[in-house]
Amino acid sequence: MQAKLWRALLLGLLMPGLLSAGGRKPYSLRKSEVGYVVETPDGRTVFQYMTVKPEGSRLTANSTCCFYPVMTPGGTRVVDFAPDDHPHHRGIFLAWYSMLADDETRAGDFWGWGKFAPTKGRVIRNDKVTLLRADTFGATLAINNSWMAGKTRMLTEELSVVVAREGDAYVIDLHFHLVPDYDLVLGRAAFSGFNVKSRKSKGAYSDPGGRVTHAAPHYLKPETGWPSRPWYDYSFALQDGKAAGVTVIDHKDNPRTSWHNLLPIAMLNPCIVTFQDVKLPAGKPLDLRYRLLVHDGPVDAQLAGKAAEGYGRP
Repeated sequence: MQAKLWRALLLGLLMPGLLSAGGRKPYSLRKSEVGYVVETPDGRTVFQYMTVKPEGSRLTANSTCCFYPVMTPGGTRVVDFAPDDHPHHRGIFLAWYSMLADDETRAGDFWGWGKFAPTKGRVIRNDKVTLLRADTFGATLAINNSWMAGKTRMLTEELSVVVAREGDAYVIDLHFHLVPDYDLVLGRAAFSGFNVKSRKSKGAYSDPGGRVTHAAPHYLKPETGWPSRPWYDYSFALQDGKAAGVTVIDHKDNPRTSWHNLLPIAMLNPCIVTFQDVKLPAGKPLDLRYRLLVHDGPVDAQLAGKAAEGYGRP
């Protein structure tokens, strides 16, 4: 690993203007019609953080806040948005479909399923997207969201995003800092939470031991989730022969996790609510951290191992 890259990722100290005096542009953030786009110094899209539902979109979830598109260094899109089979899924996002409270008017489904909690008026609202630092190696963003039940704010979300490049992959660190306004409970469930909705074209899962052949988890049976690993990868091949994928590294300090990785819908879902309810006392933060490798070609197990060293679960 390049020492400068990992120092930036681990400490978030991407100093503005570094090397730009020599004519090399830094990473940049620009406003789009539906969000904010992070671009490399040569103008390629790394990802867009969507804050507004696109006009004419098939998205059935009330909330949009998500990463879409997300691109590899070679320009391959790795996630889907509002696909036909699950039109409430949206790129890379964080939400739960069973957020419970003592007052039923505050219960909510922010995932968009609508089976176990109300979706009406439940919206993750973007308040601000800020570029904190940028240089020729990468960028750091701060994203502020409010989880709303009607006019009542249930939870504040402060999301830190650090992106840099390593070889044929973008390395993206996500740190979600969630502070509930009321006592809340994330109900036990087989899936939900942090989710990567990838593309379904000829895909396969891998972990540090190689290709994974676990039985498919059941969406109503939490006990069928896949075992905890430092990382899981989903890689796919397109008809034109291009291969790409996403590796998700689960931070060692995250709550106990199993994975709802379901091949027919190409999702990577480290789920913190498969073992029991997760209580969120008012004012007490919940921190969740995930590292992504958005890569061209098949999974690079050596790169994933290095990226997980000191970060992912043992």
